[in-house]
Amino acid sequence: MGKLFIITILIVQSLFLYSQKNNEPIVPDGYRSNTTLKLAYVLGTLKLIDKKPEVPKEILKSGDIIYKIIEGDTLRLDIYRHKSVHKSAPLLVFIHGGSWKKGKKDDYRRYLIDFAKKGYITATISYRLSGQAKFPAALNDVNCAIGWLKSNADKYFIDANKVALIGGSAGGHLAMMAGYSSDILEFDTKYKKEGIDNRVQVVVNLYGPSDLTTEVAIESGSVQEFIGQPYSTVPDIYIKASPITYLTKDDPPTLIFHGTIDEIVPVKQSDKLKKDLDKVGVIAEYHKLKGWPHTMDLGIEINEYCQFYMNTFFDKHLKSR
Repeated sequence: MGKLFIITILIVQSLFLYSQKNNEPIVPDGYRSNTTLKLAYVLGTLKLIDKKPEVPKEILKSGDIIYKIIEGDTLRLDIYRHKSVHKSAPLLVFIHGGSWKKGKKDDYRRYLIDFAKKGYITATISYRLSGQAKFPAALNDVNCAIGWLKSNADKYFIDANKVALIGGSAGGHLAMMAGYSSDILEFDTKYKKEGIDNRVQVVVNLYGPSDLTTEVAIESGSVQEFIGQPYSTVPDIYIKASPITYLTKDDPPTLIFHGTIDEIVPVKQSDKLKKDLDKVGVIAEYHKLKGWPHTMDLGIEINEYCQFYMNTFFDKHLKSR
């Protein structure tokens, strides 16, 4: 028993030294429950990111650009670029969460600034919320925003052939939907009709639901409000609104982050997503973080962890394309 213990310690030490040598962050220790996590926050041991940092002087922001007006709703987007970028660069489009019924495009300013500093063009978009219009309105808006950004690529130094969609929670769902269903005519936009390819090269899903037909999903008030009717009356719409419905082998490489104590979107959603992506042959990397909840990347340590692996994934599957 003692020998086995020593061997285990040596293996752990070796893995630690390997990760340190390669500058890979160690997964931060999680929490036993959301209650202990809240206690850590109250006691000041859990540090949160600054969600609304000042835009530094070296970053140029083009804000509140109108990309779509529909039924009285004006939809806008923001674009960030480092002043040193003067030729086309990969585009990262961030889609905010909020159960499809709330949230703002500025919610991801931390990511937008940090990745703009790395030389990416970053963008964030608004979309019609469930109180304004039902599925597939939000998805159509995301597709329209992608088309608008690609059609204005030259103006904003965007490489239209190197685009990633990143979203958390409901934003993760919309990122997956747009990434996996780009060839579905039902979700077509005027830009597709004008010959602009709406495909993207990478999808990043942070704790978003991939299957809206599970028992937890169909009983969720937020999901019902997003669809507009209960599952019992329109089960086919719940299937249509599920990203896993559209998985094929030519879908974009996908990076997944999910915490095991997520009480909003069960981690089983991402477990199944990874399994289904593997089944059809799509490149997928899954970070299942023990003891972390929904919106876990509001914590500084998890945010840094996610940014590291996002950047690594982009280097491999976006920049190199």
